Amino acid sequence: MSTENEGTAVPPAPSAPPVPVDAPASSAQPPAAPHQAPAAPTAPPAEAPTAQLPPTPSQASTSSQGHQPPDPSWPPPPPPADAPSYGGGNGMGGGFGEGSGGGSGDGWGAAYQPPAPKAGRGRGGLVAAILIAALVAGGLGGGLGYTLAKNNDDSGSTTVSASDSGGSLKRDAGTVAGVAQKALPSTVTIQAEGSNGEGGTGTGFVFDKQGHIVTNNHVVAEAVDGGKLSATFPDGKKYDAKVVGHAQGYDVAVIKLENAPSDLNPLPLGDSDKVAVGDSTIAIGAPFGLSNTVTTGIISAKNRPVASSDGSADSKASYMSALQTDASINPGNSGGPLLDAQGNVIGINSAIQSSSNGSFGTGQAGSIGLGFAIPVNQAEFVAKQLIKTGKPVYAKIGASVSLEETTNGAKLTEQGVGGSEPVEPGGPAADAGLKPGDVITKLDDRVIDSGPTLIGEIWTHAPGDEVTVTYERSGKQHTAELTLGSKLGDD
Repeated sequence: MSTENEGTAVPPAPSAPPVPVDAPASSAQPPAAPHQAPAAPTAPPAEAPTAQLPPTPSQASTSSQGHQPPDPSWPPPPPPADAPSYGGGNGMGGGFGEGSGGGSGDGWGAAYQPPAPKAGRGRGGLVAAILIAALVAGGLGGGLGYTLAKNNDDSGSTTVSASDSGGSLKRDAGTVAGVAQKALPSTVTIQAEGSNGEGGTGTGFVFDKQGHIVTNNHVVAEAVDGGKLSATFPDGKKYDAKVVGHAQGYDVAVIKLENAPSDLNPLPLGDSDKVAVGDSTIAIGAPFGLSNTVTTGIISAKNRPVASSDGSADSKASYMSALQTDASINPGNSGGPLLDAQGNVIGINSAIQSSSNGSFGTGQAGSIGLGFAIPVNQAEFVAKQLIKTGKPVYAKIGASVSLEETTNGAKLTEQGVGGSEPVEPGGPAADAGLKPGDVITKLDDRVIDSGPTLIGEIWTHAPGDEVTVTYERSGKQHTAELTLGSKLGDD
């Protein structure tokens, strides 16, 4: 399924995310509260329409004539025109499920944040102006209301104020307020600007005490070559920063604060493999530039194949086997942490599914309750590699995969990309006995329904991992053990 990076329309998703063979049982619902007043009678509800899922990037990618089948190992193909965009950066692309989906056969689903704004017109600029105007109008209205009430108050009544402000209260660690109070000081609002003056806003979080901040690649992409980058903490302290490394395929980037403070508190990392559908989630970000915003929800699905991009013509897609959440995510949330109920990071908010292309002329769509996050186990591996070498490492099988619409599996193409062999000689797939025309239906216990899904699942592994591939050839099912190869860098 393709999504947008905060604002771009997203193509329909696949019928259902691949799920493990042994799915955990759902938890019981809490009992209803006693003595509730009966609800007022209402007209009978109209029959609800059946929602249709958006097409997978594979569909979109293969629709154009003459398009070469993408290589699942590398490089990802450019996303289809109707693919969703990234979903996290305000101005640079960004909000969950808003990125464009599609790519050279690596995965489908969520998209990147919206494209970077022109100089002087960051993404969400008009929205920001509207918000400011609304706030000013609200302030004037409140002021006038107070004045009228004061002038007309002849009763001599007085107003009693509370003795303590809400800020002085202690928040329990297990509450949303307690988690937010502890996590907010370790999140930053990122401002990125390219050498051409274009840029936007996104979010990031403290990864270590050395000043490394983890975020989305699409949040900082504009500032990679000669641009400007800064990170602002909730207390208003602002630091210049530089890009240490970025992985376009994973949509993960690491930046480092210049003259980083000595009292940084890295956010604790959870285990995204142990997350269950129904678990509570807390998202922190800067939707439409509104820094330090906290929203809540649940994990609504796991292992959701997502392909996202910034929607530009020359953009390459990113792929993930995402955590899906209904926590409100919008442009500017990209790169921010998705937390569990204990305050552990379980994902990086990256894309959103949207039903429209935005309003008020902003070109950015808002949250409809379908957000996608990169699982933290994958993000941690990528971040450490970027800090160590500055370049990402991708797992690969060494074969080209078709992006045609199908629910039957990922078909190895008869023709390679750019004249290359469809199955790389001496590569992992060839060594395992796979041939052009074979259809991969499972990777370990994960059902594979398309080429993009296969790519997203492969990238959840590290090079050198051994996996079991189930495939069909001439109507017969076979299995093979395969050791994943590696590809260094995005080029």
